[in-house]
Amino acid sequence: MTRVKQQKIQEHYDSVAGTYDDHYDHLTRGRPYHNHLSDHLIKALPRNGDLLDIGCGTALFVEKYLRNGGTATGLDISEKMLSKARERCPGCAFVAGNGETLPFRDQSFDAISSLLVFSYVKSPGSMLAEACRVLRPGGSIAVCTLGKKLITKGIPALYHISEKVKIQHVVMKNFGERYYNEEEMTRLFSHAGFTDISVKWCSFAHIDMIDPLFSLASKLEPFVEKRVPQLAFNIFVSAKKRG
Repeated sequence: MTRVKQQKIQEHYDSVAGTYDDHYDHLTRGRPYHNHLSDHLIKALPRNGDLLDIGCGTALFVEKYLRNGGTATGLDISEKMLSKARERCPGCAFVAGNGETLPFRDQSFDAISSLLVFSYVKSPGSMLAEACRVLRPGGSIAVCTLGKKLITKGIPALYHISEKVKIQHVVMKNFGERYYNEEEMTRLFSHAGFTDISVKWCSFAHIDMIDPLFSLASKLEPFVEKRVPQLAFNIFVSAKKRG
């Protein structure tokens, strides 16, 4: 990740740390949206493991993972987000840093998660290589990020406009994020040394929909994810490190 891009992302998330939880945890749309994505990750990760959550934010996912037992460490580039994370999960370790240069020893974790972060990483190959390095043999990784589909093509332009008119929004910011398809994600994970790679599409009910539309999309979501995945917003990947 370039220094300028990292600073931009860090400053943005420092500025929204106080409202981040209201966006993802307390709103009618925020909680079901975050829970739906989190559930995909939880199902792909071992219970009672030592987890590293890359881009942990305020530890919403860490908190959910801990309900199944195990321990967790969170990594984020925003100190203010980490401050909120420590308040939420005081028994966990939270470290400042980015996913491309993980400040941990080889084979430190049983599992790695990353929720809505991978698209903002400058060098995804470096992040996955680092993830593989710090995973123990047989360890699991689960990543959910922005998918490259027809329905997501206009999102970068929307974020660019919102930045120009100075809309203060948790996610509406132009970071030059990347959108991925199945082939790209499979290639990246395979090149990093992962096996048992599974790729699927998830989430039709998007957090930025108005309430009535979100409610309708939530009811249609299982059908869309299974039958019409080209209408899903996010892509989910799970894989393992060779044992």
